[in-house]
Parts: sequence; C-alpha cells; structure tokens
Amino acid sequence: MSKMMNVEIRPIRTQTLGCLGLASALLIATVTSATAQLPGTENGEWRYLGGDAGHTRSSTLDQINASNFEDLEVDWIWKSDNFGPNLDYFSRATPIYADGLVYTVATTRRQVIAIDPDTGETVWAFREPETVRFLRSPRRSYGKGVAYAEVNGRGVIYITTPAFFLWALDAKTGRPLENWGAPVPLDDFEQTGVVDLVPELLEDWGQWERWDQGSYDPNYGVPRELGMVTSSAPPIVVNGVVVVLVGHQPSYGQTRIENIPGDIMGFDAETGERLWKFHVIPRPGEFGHETWENDAWMWSGDMSSWAPASADPELGLVYIVTNASTVQSYTGHRPGDNLFGGTLLALDVQTGERKWHFQIHRSDQWNYDLPTAPILMDLEVDGVEIPAVIQNTKQGLVFAFNRETGEPIWPIEDRPVIQTQVPGNYTSATQPYPTWPEPVDRIVIDGLTEEFVIDYTPELFAEAQIILSQYRIGGLYVPALPSPNPNDDFVNNLGCQGGGNIIYHPPVADPTTGMFYASHERTCSAPGFMEPTNGVDRDNPNYAVPGANGATPNSTPTTGTTVAAWSPGRFGGLPTIDGLRLWKPMENQLTAYEMNTGDKTWSLPVGQTSDRITNHPRLADVDIPNTGGAGWSIQMVMGDLLVQTRALSWGTTQIRPDAPLELHARDKMTGEILGTIDLPAPGQYGMMTYMHEGKQYIVVQVGSVQTDYPGALVAYTLP
Repeated sequence: MSKMMNVEIRPIRTQTLGCLGLASALLIATVTSATAQLPGTENGEWRYLGGDAGHTRSSTLDQINASNFEDLEVDWIWKSDNFGPNLDYFSRATPIYADGLVYTVATTRRQVIAIDPDTGETVWAFREPETVRFLRSPRRSYGKGVAYAEVNGRGVIYITTPAFFLWALDAKTGRPLENWGAPVPLDDFEQTGVVDLVPELLEDWGQWERWDQGSYDPNYGVPRELGMVTSSAPPIVVNGVVVVLVGHQPSYGQTRIENIPGDIMGFDAETGERLWKFHVIPRPGEFGHETWENDAWMWSGDMSSWAPASADPELGLVYIVTNASTVQSYTGHRPGDNLFGGTLLALDVQTGERKWHFQIHRSDQWNYDLPTAPILMDLEVDGVEIPAVIQNTKQGLVFAFNRETGEPIWPIEDRPVIQTQVPGNYTSATQPYPTWPEPVDRIVIDGLTEEFVIDYTPELFAEAQIILSQYRIGGLYVPALPSPNPNDDFVNNLGCQGGGNIIYHPPVADPTTGMFYASHERTCSAPGFMEPTNGVDRDNPNYAVPGANGATPNSTPTTGTTVAAWSPGRFGGLPTIDGLRLWKPMENQLTAYEMNTGDKTWSLPVGQTSDRITNHPRLADVDIPNTGGAGWSIQMVMGDLLVQTRALSWGTTQIRPDAPLELHARDKMTGEILGTIDLPAPGQYGMMTYMHEGKQYIVVQVGSVQTDYPGALVAYTLP
C-alpha cells in the first residue's frame, strides 16, 4: 500500500511497535532552529489573519520585550458599539495591518473597518446593504476578519459576508473596486466590486438544476428546502487567487439530511472571475466518490470549511480543513467514510486540484470538526529539513505532515473504535491516531482509565470506581446508543477529549524555533441517546428571528425535505460525586511542543484551581495540584516572548467576570511569566502586533457581556 495520501484514502501506516521505535529515535535528535517564516509579517506588518501565510500567529518584532513589557500603556481603544443595530460584545475578528492601516470586521453586520494604527480612529467603514438572506443567515456573530492583497500596485481588502457575497474594496477608501465582479440586481447594491456567491456555489449542483419551484431570488438566497449557506472565516488570497471558504449552520443540530455542499471556490483577485471549484463531496468519477454509499453524494451537503485557511505561496498550495456533512449525529443515510469530511486538504491554488489530503476522522457523528487553521512552518527532523503542516484537533491530537507531499512526519496508525448500535447507523471500523507527538492529554488514547480517575481521597476514588463500573469506557470515538438502551450490562458509553473547542483558543507556533503551543482542557462525557424521529422534523422554523444582543439564534433552521431516521433524544451525561467530576481535572492548560523532535517540552496550568474544587467540603485539608482556572489561554509569539491572556467566553456565553484581566509576557521556551499588564476587559479569541512609524503595537481583542464592555480592540505601546 502506498503511503502517499494523494493515492490512498485510508491513513494506515505501520504497526505500533515500529512507530514508537521511530519516535524514540527522534527524541534524541539534535534540536536545531527552523528556517524562515512564511510571508506576511515582513516590515512589521501582519497581513494575514494569522500574521503570516502559515497562520502561526507570530512575529519577530522585539521592540517590546521582557525588559520593558510592564512599561506598556494603552495607546488607543477602538469599540464596536456604534456599528450595528444591537450592542455586540464579541470581538472574534483578529485585525490585520498592511500598508499603514489596521483592518477588521465589526458586529453581526460584519462591517469592514479601517483604523488609523496610531490613533485608533475610524478611517472608513463599509457595510453591505441588508438582505433577507442576511437576516436568516447563521453564524452572523462569527466573522473572523478580512483578507488583503496588492493587485496592480493597489491594496485590496476582500471580505465574505454572512449573506454570502464576496466584496473587493479599495484598501485606502473602502470603495468597491471598479470593473470587478458582476452587478447584483438588488436595491442599494453597488454595480461593481461584488460577486454573488450563491449562484456560483449552486451552479452544476444537481439538486439546484432539478429545482422547479421558482427562479432564483438574490434577496432571499438559497431556497430553504435546498439548504442554507453562509461564511465564517475570511477568504485567503494566494498568488492572485481569492480562495473562498463556505460555512453552514452546525450540522449536529439538523434533522433533515439535504443541504448544499460547501464547495471551495477560487476567484481571480484582479477581476472577480471564478477560476475553479473543488467538490468537497466527490461526484461520480472523482477521487473518493466511493466513500459515499447509498448515492448520498447526490443530496448530502454542508461539509463546511468554516475555519480559516493557510497557504504556502512558493508551493502554490492552500491548506483547508473541513467538518462533517448533515446530519452529524447520525450517518445511516450517508454510510461510508465520507471524503472529504474531517479532512486536511492541500489544493493547487491556480486550479483547485487536490494535491494531497488526510482524513483525520471518518464518518463524523461526534462534532469533531477541525476548527482551526493548519499551521505551516519549516522543521528539521532527524537532520532532514521538512516543510511541515501541523493540525491540532478538538480531541487533543497533534498531526504533522510534509506540506508538499502529505507524507506524515511521524507514523499514524489506525485503531479500532467502538461501533454503533443505533439501527441503520454507520461507524467506520477504525480511526487514525498519531503515534507521535503525544496528545496534549493522554486521556484521549483509552479514555477514563484508572490513572485519570479522581483520587484525591481513597473514598472519592472508590466511589468513582463504583460509578464508572456501570459504563463502557472508550477513547475518542464513542458512539451514541439508541433509546431505550439495548444493553443490560452498562448504562452508557463514556469517552474523553483533551483539546476542547479550540476555535476559541487557537494554537500558535514559532517558526524561528520550531515551537508549537496549544491550550486545552480535559472533558469526559457520556453521549446523549438517539431516538427515532418517525419522520417528524424537530427543527425550529422560526430561525430567521434575530436573537438578543445581535447573537445568532441558537436553534437550527429547517432545511432540506427528508427527515433523518434518528436524532438526538434524552440526555446522557455523567453523575458526579457531590458535584465533583469523576476525573482528575485539567481545566485551563497550555502545552508547548518542540516540533523538530515532537517532544512535549512543558505543560502548565493557566490561572488557579476553581473554588468549587479548593473549597469543596470533601477536599478539606487535601493538597490539590493546580488544575488551571476558568476560560481559555490565548496567545501569540512575539520576538522572544509568548504573549498570553485568558479568554473568558464559550461561544456566545461569557464567564467569570471577576477573573484577572491580565496580559502576560511569558518566556516562550519555558512558559515562565516575565511581566504582566492590565486589560480593560476579558480577552477574546486572539491578538496581533505591528510596527508603525518606528513604534511597535500590541492589539488585543476584548469584550464582555457581564461587565457591559462592547467588543473592542485595545492597543498597547511603549511610552
């Protein structure tokens, strides 16, 4: 069997013994510095969402360093409170800095904002005219930023909106580009500078071609019976091509099986002409088509690429990750491994051709989508220089590949997983596990085994063991059981994750050293039970009603026409022991890897153990190791520092308003805190840095519902 992922679907590599032997050999390899950073941060700029094209969220700027970090002062604050019909407390978009201006998006309207980098004043703003398709769009609150490119000597900002239009704006004025795209026949829309992405996406899709219930309405967008589409991540511009990523409402809440495939599209940066489209659900004759049994390719949809992308301009490749198809909790209508769901894709940016892929999880029914951009940096492994791509997962696994060939840097093995007992459902027999690097938390390998059970007192350990004896312990891929439970010997399956929903705290890397940093949290759960639908749709048809505070309603639109056979039913959950969880907690952790060897070099808690543990009456006089505090560690690399704070949000819920509002400078090789300054509000999602007129700035995304602080950017610089 070939090892090349451009010819094989299954990532079977070697036997476990051989994998571990190779990993052990690499442990003693001489550690050397990695090579150059990919473009994007030259001359003190931050041209991509992740800083450079490799999305490392790093910069070599070092005017601000350990010696002066605590001298930083707030230079300006930009707030989003005047840019939408409702106050928006979220700041999900990481700004960019290019050619003398800072750019971001604001509020659910995803307005594009240009900001003076010295004063924080708004230079210009662009807002797309309102449409019905915007009002019914999911993920309106989740815009992550903009893309930038120079085209014929002029800076251009590209934005994909919730209504699913692509705009090209003059970077200095905010005006839509002349002679770009095509007119949209709607009031108030510019006649140029925009592409309606819906017809481009629907073109050559069989369900649309067979649609006979009226003509296309650009105000409404996609007929609800066919599906729903939006965007979350901005496009990425590589070698004159604007690569557009597609988002959907999360498929784990849907009960109908049809939707629009989230095909990836490339457009000419100069003209707006569509150059190519990659089918994320392979059609007859295309690679991977056989992984969609039951002719599910004909009507299955979603398969979003809602996380940001990264790129290697020299190789001409763009790297994209995907999620699952509809319905995510049940796959009986789409049996098979379902390429290209749960996949890291490398596409030729000029043609859209698949150069290689790796399916990180097959037939997803666990909400194991890949929520963060692939990270690109060059490594030296066992004396061999390797252009690498690293993919961190929700589960807490770390995959590493040669980004040119798709070959794993260290072996990956297939492991058998627990199979479904829901009638008619499908689960893949095996799933891929990296043999190296080790996961951020070893609990993900075999689940809640004895070494991870709460053991702060002998009594707690014994009680936990009694409870756990009623469950079937698994690893990551634990399927839901049907209701009623067909098993008499155990209550439910039980599995554990080590990563958490890392969209809120994406990993970062340092191309100058080969270091990789991932924040994570340990969680264990027993999945909810599945119940037959009997053809009854449980979706909320009133999805288009806007939510409070500008948030997207937390219900799922009725899309498609056919109700799945099974849907989530009664709660699964796990009992506690007087409110204490059954596993030893690991809540807010930050782990560092030396990726030239794959070694985990340090792992430390962020924050302090919560009061619910330290003040628990059953733990009086017990010395509890620090488990980390609430929230998530978010960070970036800057010079010799790892700049870090705590994000205190979970989706649209913000927690712990009394948590320390601090920005830390940490030693990037040890994690030691070297300096601390105050933040005006909790951090959110990310941060960036730039150099403007000889002065370095750090810009942090902040906001808080509970402290009534709207989504904002706060800029620090030296006095």
